[in-house]
Amino acid sequence: MNLTPRHGYLKSVPPRESLCSSLPMAQLQSPGSDSDGTYQVHNQSVVVPANLIFEKKEHSWFASSQIPTDLSIQVQDITFHVHKFPLVSRCGYLSQVNLQPTKSNPEYDLKFEKFPGGSETFETIVKFCYGLPISLNPNNVAALRCASELLEMTEALEDGNLISKTDAFLTFVVLSSWRDSLTVLKTCESLSPWAENLQIVRRCCDSIAWKVSQVNPTTSGMTSTEDSWWFQDTSTLRIDHFVRIITASRAKGLKQEIVGSCIMYYAGKWLPGMDAEMERLRRYSYSKTEMQLEILSGRTQEAQVVHNKEQRMIVENLVSILPPQKETVSCKFLLGMLKMALFYSASSALVSELEKRIGMVLEKAEVNDLLVPSCTIGDQGKALSSPDECTMHNIDVVQRILEYFLMHEQQQQQKSGKLISKILDSYLAEVARDPNLQITKFQVLAETLPENARTCHDGIYRAIDTYLKSVTSQVLLSEQVKMREAMQGKEKTASRDHSDQEESWSSKKEITILKEENEKVKAELQELRRDYAELHNEYEKRTNKQKNFSGWTFGWKKIRNSSFFNKTDGDETRGEQQRSKSSHQRVSLRRRLSLS
Repeated sequence: MNLTPRHGYLKSVPPRESLCSSLPMAQLQSPGSDSDGTYQVHNQSVVVPANLIFEKKEHSWFASSQIPTDLSIQVQDITFHVHKFPLVSRCGYLSQVNLQPTKSNPEYDLKFEKFPGGSETFETIVKFCYGLPISLNPNNVAALRCASELLEMTEALEDGNLISKTDAFLTFVVLSSWRDSLTVLKTCESLSPWAENLQIVRRCCDSIAWKVSQVNPTTSGMTSTEDSWWFQDTSTLRIDHFVRIITASRAKGLKQEIVGSCIMYYAGKWLPGMDAEMERLRRYSYSKTEMQLEILSGRTQEAQVVHNKEQRMIVENLVSILPPQKETVSCKFLLGMLKMALFYSASSALVSELEKRIGMVLEKAEVNDLLVPSCTIGDQGKALSSPDECTMHNIDVVQRILEYFLMHEQQQQQKSGKLISKILDSYLAEVARDPNLQITKFQVLAETLPENARTCHDGIYRAIDTYLKSVTSQVLLSEQVKMREAMQGKEKTASRDHSDQEESWSSKKEITILKEENEKVKAELQELRRDYAELHNEYEKRTNKQKNFSGWTFGWKKIRNSSFFNKTDGDETRGEQQRSKSSHQRVSLRRRLSLS
């Protein structure tokens, strides 16, 4: 096998000038061998000082001997004091620069800004240049290969130089072992772009993918323990390396159901408990106009932004490699990914892709999984909300999923609508508890399914009953709060200005107004209840569970158009004007509270 250090793919390696300080070129004078024996020949090729001792003191590393060192190189925060000749004899790059201290940097001759593997790797290279044996292993071979490329440790300088040795170790030892390939791949995470340009990452990913592609499912449609032995190992990798392995494995023929199972396993580790994670990160505070999101974790703002971007990248990458077959991943998993995609503000195209995939398997969904929070996180780690997003659940997402389901049903000529009707009615019953849910959204979602999709209407009536109870309770509470605020506000204003005689007259007038408003609310509530009772009675009169849905739609529209949901601006304005006429009067708090 050819172990020469130069290959065509090395042309894309970053220029060394960007990694170390710029120094003028000069011809290097090599020291000769003194007659007193202060230099000795080692392995018949490298001349090193006699009585050599390596020692480290704080931020300095010394190669001590009878001959003083004549070269200082700084890597990270460590300055290496070494002899010039042993290094330049094996590092072509060091023979091309002027290794002399400058006025601006008197403490060292050369400084590497970004050295692959850092000071620990450079220390190993120094020992190698001094002719000492070094140990190659999966934890250091990638860094040594990248560093030797930077220093140009080629065969042209000496046979058996470090480039050829590390290449041979990677080829014959690492790539033949599953465990070693994974170890080297993990070390490459901190060696970009050198490990990429030197094809170390590609070779490791291809080796792992080839071994994975030999896995065949032992049972049809299922993934056994024997099939998934490699899930744990690959789940420890960074997302981009994981994607490359899965993509290469699919190209080599890995079964799609195994691919789907591995993706779900990886998501379970890096996106742990998707619903539970979001509940841990946030809590909701609802008002009529906005939804506030509060980060409960102990992260700083900067750390939270980085975390959000990482999570979004994981979600987007995992969705991009999902197999096209709809049976490869569960509906529960897809809905969990959709929640994460919305929460971390993934691209609209990715969200749409997930909605389509969920629509294809919607009959396998569970109601709790469909409860998608109406909450997102922006790039700055802050909540994004608008007046239209004040509800607890994202109704629009479920609406789109349902539409995709109906399109898929029509194309495939399937008949799963009856299963979906039960899921939808249960979902409506859950979201109906939200007092901020608009009646139009509730109605549109309830009417999405065709008339023949329901064989029983108990579920939809149960959802309507839940919705009406929640609205009525919200309105009554709101009216009571308004009345109390009006009474307390008028008492504070009136206490400064008017006499007891004026107070008595104003109190009687205001009491009358408040009573009239209260009676009006009660009348509207009674009207709403009558409409609902008529709708329910109409359903009870039906026999043989008719499939026609127009009756409840007519009753629903009657409820929707009732004055309870459609107060005119004139009525509210007149009420406010009447209440404001006496706002300057003082009213006894005790007498007012007795009315409430």
